[in-house]
Amino acid sequence: MARVVSVFLPTLPTDRIRRADPALCVETPLVVIARSGSKRWIAAADQAATKLGLRVGMAAAKAQALVQRLIMIDADPAADLQALERLTLWALSQYSPVVAMDSPDGIVMDTEGADHLQGGEELMLSGLVNRLRGRGLAARAAIADTWGAAHALARTSSRETVIVARGETDKAVNRLPLSSLRLSPETVASLRTLGFATVGDLAGTPRAPLTLRFGPELGRRLDQMFGRVAEPIDPIRPAELVEVQKSFAEPIGAPETIEKYVTRLVRQLCQELEKRGLGVRGADLIIHRVDNTMQALRAGTAKPVRDIAWLTKLFRDRIERIEPGFGIEKLSLAAIIAEPLIEAQSASPLVEEQITDVTPLIDVLGNRGGQRIFRVAPVASDVPERCVQRIAPTAEEDGATWPMHWLRPPRLLARSELIEVIALLPDHPPVSFIWRGKRRRVKRADGSERIFGEWWKRSAEWIAVRDYFVVEDDAGERFWIFRSGDGVDAETGSHKWFLHGVFA
Repeated sequence: MARVVSVFLPTLPTDRIRRADPALCVETPLVVIARSGSKRWIAAADQAATKLGLRVGMAAAKAQALVQRLIMIDADPAADLQALERLTLWALSQYSPVVAMDSPDGIVMDTEGADHLQGGEELMLSGLVNRLRGRGLAARAAIADTWGAAHALARTSSRETVIVARGETDKAVNRLPLSSLRLSPETVASLRTLGFATVGDLAGTPRAPLTLRFGPELGRRLDQMFGRVAEPIDPIRPAELVEVQKSFAEPIGAPETIEKYVTRLVRQLCQELEKRGLGVRGADLIIHRVDNTMQALRAGTAKPVRDIAWLTKLFRDRIERIEPGFGIEKLSLAAIIAEPLIEAQSASPLVEEQITDVTPLIDVLGNRGGQRIFRVAPVASDVPERCVQRIAPTAEEDGATWPMHWLRPPRLLARSELIEVIALLPDHPPVSFIWRGKRRRVKRADGSERIFGEWWKRSAEWIAVRDYFVVEDDAGERFWIFRSGDGVDAETGSHKWFLHGVFA
């Protein structure tokens, strides 16, 4: 069963305008005005305008009368469509092989078989909304079994993310308003005149009279929302995409047959990439079934590759996840992320030491999903929690190293924890401390190591200091603790004690 994500971007036109003109103040209300002949109305309103009572569909003259300092800009549907296309292509590279524009204000994607790469549906949705917010875009996202249900929930819910459990679509959409059915405004108005208020009201009414009066579109939208009729997503494809396909006169379904043709497609894809001097970083296998539905598998690599055997293995390990249904009529393999690749001759083992390539292991672990593969690298900072960063596992070494003047614990806590300490100020180490409810008597101590605040980054750290001590309790366990402040001047810190790390 497919899982469809609908992303609603209510303020896309206004967000696009603000990014294009940084001089526009965020607090100043902005609306986009559409026109038809002499009629002018609000086509989009930013958050500042919405807070002042302006809404989509309101007459432009009324909006101007209500808000005197309102900025009104004529709509540019072509620019909005281009911005939506760029976002859709970004989502294609990041989240799912099956992504399409849901014009004019959204994106739709089938994440079945791809959400595990983001840590599951909940983490995927929250991460998607947060990343769009980081780009300056307000967004709401919903995931359900059908496009119609996800589309409706993303646009009617007040929550940023909505997750409908599998098989719970009927319960989730019954109380939604008629406008969520993607019907024309005239049809919705006529249905309301007849006394219908929600999707559930329509679903419980005999179909024949409604079809006779409103045509087949009403029944089709209802069936799409409830999953009775398939609504395939036609995925977007960038112009430069490298893609190979295989159509079948007779549908296939046996695993060994699928594996045979996947191997052939991988070989063809690598040949096309070689002609262009490219290597694949991310590849999507799209399975087109005879019932007009699709399934997708995504495989990624840590660095650009054109190794036929390795790419085949990445997909072969996941062929068991393919559900052929009534049969597969076409297979498509696309290099969704391709980068330049220049083949280099390996060094002779008689001359140079061979370097073990760990990227195959990284690829296997990364494609299992639920975890992000990275390695840590030093950052030029004396503040412990700022001296480390996560980088790609195959990133080049930059020569930076950690300071080795003082002993550092192999394990830092995610956040330093407050402890109760008995110590003689200002320079003496602790005599004992209580951490997580257990009192520990200090047997040995080394320090202090004074670390100053980074005043050139944050003015609040102008005179801030920490005094670190390595302490060992009577059980032989060693800890890294610090006092915030110099023990004398209150402006240098709170003089509270914290445990920051644990030694092996």
